[in-house]
Amino acid sequence: MDSVTQAVLGATIGVAMVGRRIGPRKAALLGAALGTVPDLDVIISHGDPVSDYVLHRGPTHSLIVQAAVTPLFAEPLVRFLTGLRNGRWTTYMMVYLVFATHALVDAMTIYGTKLLWPLTDFPFGLGSMFIIDPIYSLPLVGIALCALFYGRFSGRLHRWTVGALIVSTLYMGWSAVGQTITTSRAETVLQARGISPERMFATPTVFNTIFWRVVAVDGGRYLNMYIPLFGDTADLPVYAHNRGKDFSFCLEANSAAQKIVKFSRGFVRFKRIDGELRTGDLRMGLEPSYVFDFAVARWDGVGFTHIQPRQIESEIGSDGDIDWLFSGLRGESLERPSEVAYLITPADAETQVAQSVRAQC
Repeated sequence: MDSVTQAVLGATIGVAMVGRRIGPRKAALLGAALGTVPDLDVIISHGDPVSDYVLHRGPTHSLIVQAAVTPLFAEPLVRFLTGLRNGRWTTYMMVYLVFATHALVDAMTIYGTKLLWPLTDFPFGLGSMFIIDPIYSLPLVGIALCALFYGRFSGRLHRWTVGALIVSTLYMGWSAVGQTITTSRAETVLQARGISPERMFATPTVFNTIFWRVVAVDGGRYLNMYIPLFGDTADLPVYAHNRGKDFSFCLEANSAAQKIVKFSRGFVRFKRIDGELRTGDLRMGLEPSYVFDFAVARWDGVGFTHIQPRQIESEIGSDGDIDWLFSGLRGESLERPSEVAYLITPADAETQVAQSVRAQC
């Protein structure tokens, strides 16, 4: 999740657990500071943007590592904050919960989080939450602000704090339910068109959990669907894009490309643009702009040669996306203006995108 959300989540946990001992203001500031600690791994450079991308949310987000380092953060607090001296175990639990909830909330987004490193480097990512969701964050923001302005802890503040944590947690749980419903609806749409994809995922569009984006990998193409949770899917538009599958043959020995393929769990497309071969993680972004898009090879007139990976910066969104997004939030299945050219009908649903690039490697 975004840094603000992680800070106010930490602040709310701090107020709930030690606000009575050190006051709501101090507890909120302490929790907010601890809530940002796991993301300090972003300041570590791993040598190239692809490595930075796949190695983020690593050891600092591991529940195991967080348990191991909790005493390093909690014990100084017990020793230097008078109100915590008789609450050692409460302080330890508060520190660990702030760290652990940071990692667990991150794992609800589509970006991978290595929750069990070093036992496994598998990047857990449910994908039922968008990285910024005001409905989840606002109750926590409210508590953090109240705590900063309250001079003393009270029963009312404690009830509000616990209530905010419950509401936000229930909303996050709802997101998993919404994802399950959306996935089922997407499967129904594709089955009606005779399509059985290799893999598929559903994740919310920006700032909500009622209008979803579904990506299905089907041979040499990937299919985009945008599904309103409470709308009709009878005439749902389906868009087919060439994912440049045969370009993967050109990149079998390209370590950067293989890192992206593994981290994205195969939800990746390859594209040749201006003499460069680019790989993009299909899980994050909207066609044609993906957040993690990298140039990894260059055409030298004979074949592709590996280059130092370079992240591609692209504009977020396309013309007409705002009106289309609000239509989706209202439950309408309208065509997305920037993808109309890739719309497929039930009659041509089984047609595969032509592949003719293997010889160009």
